[in-house]
Amino acid sequence: MTRSTDRIAETTRDIGRRLRSARTCAGLTLAQVASRAGLSEGFLSKLERGQAAASIANLIQLADALGLGLHELFPSEAAPAKTMVAVHRGGEGALQEVAATGYRWRHLGGGAPLDRMEVFHLVFPRARGMAATVSHPGQEHCYVLSGEVLFHVGDATYRLKAGDGILIDSQQPHRAENAGRGQAQVLMSVAKPADAAEVPDWWRLSSAALRQDKPKEESRP
Repeated sequence: MTRSTDRIAETTRDIGRRLRSARTCAGLTLAQVASRAGLSEGFLSKLERGQAAASIANLIQLADALGLGLHELFPSEAAPAKTMVAVHRGGEGALQEVAATGYRWRHLGGGAPLDRMEVFHLVFPRARGMAATVSHPGQEHCYVLSGEVLFHVGDATYRLKAGDGILIDSQQPHRAENAGRGQAQVLMSVAKPADAAEVPDWWRLSSAALRQDKPKEESRP
């Protein structure tokens, strides 16, 4: 393969990873996004795996369906494929609220298409929890900054207070909920295999996912 061909192939894979990341973080299935964009589910699946190239028209449709700017689907100096150095300062970045759950979260680092790790600051609402459970490749570490949190992993439950932490294999069904009288705050680090699809975690699940009747439901990659 020529250098130009290699570059095209890598860009195609990178766009696919960005599409999958945006879709799963929005809690949407392949079928939902394909329908919104007027594309077939099979074609979108190939795009996400880097096995098909999309036209500009296709990318505009997908960006609209996912609520993205077209530029967000392409690598740039501002958004590298892999994080080399990233510094975050106290007070930077507003906490985002998930309306369906009341959870608030702030992205602290990682999450680029080629990164293996991503770090979040989570704030658990008072006296509210989520019944939905997720399962996906990788590992997670949660360190409780304040309050008390119940971590449900498989059939076991662990109560953690400020200063406590837990490391889990994320393929086990898991979720977490506030166990104290006030809000709880957690520093969460997520590591995934190189070939794993990104998936939404319990605090970013869509309201549609929360309406599922199943007590334990795995996220769709």
